[in-house]
Order: sequence, then C-alpha cells, then structure tokens
Amino acid sequence: MASKEGKYNIKAISTMLGIQAGTLRAWERRYQIIEPVRNKAGHRLYSDEHVAILRWLLEKVNKGFTIGQAVDLFEQGTVSIEQEDKQYADYSIQLSEDILEALLSFQENKANQLLNQAFCLFSIDKVTIDILGTLLVKVGYMWERNQISVAHEHFVTSFLRTKIGTIFHGLPVDGVMPKVVAVCGPHETHELGLLIFTLFLRRKGFEVIYLGAGIPETDLEHVIEEVDPDMFFTSCTMDQNLDASIQLLDHLRVQFPDLKIGAGGFAFDRLNESKAATYADFLVGKKKGDWEKWLKKNL
Repeated sequence: MASKEGKYNIKAISTMLGIQAGTLRAWERRYQIIEPVRNKAGHRLYSDEHVAILRWLLEKVNKGFTIGQAVDLFEQGTVSIEQEDKQYADYSIQLSEDILEALLSFQENKANQLLNQAFCLFSIDKVTIDILGTLLVKVGYMWERNQISVAHEHFVTSFLRTKIGTIFHGLPVDGVMPKVVAVCGPHETHELGLLIFTLFLRRKGFEVIYLGAGIPETDLEHVIEEVDPDMFFTSCTMDQNLDASIQLLDHLRVQFPDLKIGAGGFAFDRLNESKAATYADFLVGKKKGDWEKWLKKNL
C-alpha cells in the first residue's frame, strides 16, 4: 500500500515527474485531486500515494487526455504504487548510492553537492533517515565484510558525523517533551546509528543530551543522576560488545527503575530469539516506523 506520509517537497515532485510547480498548484486548486500535508513551516509535502496519483494523471495527459478527463477517469478507478515500473524507483535511493560512491572515492566536494541537492528536494527526516541512514547501513555492511578499508570507513563516518551533528545542534528543543540521555554501549566506537536516532528525537522536540562513545559506566550514572532524564538510549554495533551493553541495561533498570530505557544497533538487531524476547521492551527497532511505535508505547 502506498505510504500517505508526507516526504517530498514541491521541487522534488517537479524534478521526479517533470511537472512545473505552477501547473501542479493549479491542478490542486481546480480539481482537488490531491491534498498535500503541511509541515510545521507550512510547506507542502507529498506522499508516495500522491506521487502515484500524479504520475497516473501525467501518463493520461501525455496520451492525449485533458487533465479534466484524466481526473474523471481516475475518480472511476484506483491507483496502486506497487504497480509502478522500476524506472520510477525512489530518487532518494539513487542519491544515497551516489553520495556513498563519492565518499568512497574521497570526493568530499561532490558528496557535499549531492547532499545539498538532497536537502533541496526532501525533508530533513527523509535525508537523514532514508538517505544517510541507508548509506550508513551499507558502509557498516561493507566494513564488516572487509569490502572497504579502515581509511574509507573513517572518512565516510567523519563526513556523516559532521553533517548530522550540524543539523542536530541547529534544531530547537520543546520544553514540554521528554529529556533524553543517549550514549554508545561499552567499548563501542560506532556512533552514527545512535546519532541518527537522536536526530529523529530532536526533530520531535526532545531535549537530547548526546554523550557519544567512550563514557565510563560510573560517569554515566553521575550524568543520569544530575540530568534526571525521562529516557535513556544506547546502541551496540559490534557483536563482541553486546554482552557488555546488555549488562549495562540490566544495571540501569535496577539502579533507575523509573527510567525508560531503549536500545538499538546492528548487534541488538541480531539477538537470538530467547534474548530478543527477554529484552523486547528495550528494543527500539531499525526503522522510523519502529521508533514511532516504541515511543508511542513508552510515552
């Protein structure tokens, strides 16, 4: 089923479908065939369902129908995005692949240009979670299988950490939203997954104290006591660090029984069935939809 979540701004739609923004606005006013959602700034955002409908209408117009005739035909039937041809694949996927290729070739300027293009076309959530998040997963996969060097991995992660950190610190905090402490698990050095997750939280207005990697457990307890957060999140990427991360979860839930605790990362995603069941309440999942469900359950 086509997603109804607003993802694309009007410039992205114009680029993807080859339709002028003015034409699209005129169609919306005259035929009310689609109704974009509005973000907090009041800007139009279009969903995958909207894209499917617009593409269907354009195909009919290109075959000689007037837009009015195409709308009449549409209202007599349905459009399914699952039936779209592969040539219409999400452009964000291609951008993610192009950015990764540029970074693995140490072409920082090109990567910056592509990332700027992504921010012009898509929302911050779309860029950070769908584009940079997808890129992060690929880099982790390649690094684990020795398909890229340590130098490549360090260069890519340094680039992403800088970009995501800049966005993170530029977002406002809503004083009525929960306060969060986030830290990488013991011995973990891979922090980008946690950083992307905390960026997701900051976009929602959460006050996030992001500590990153290398924080001793005793220091962490002092921070929690001083900050008195509502929630605590940790991440573990490497399997060899998983036991230590689980021990941290066990310790914190005893030491701070009122603290809502969440955990994620590649290693937690690969928990065996027994441990996954034991720690199910902590696991935040891998995707934005999973994160939304976890928050809804714990807020």
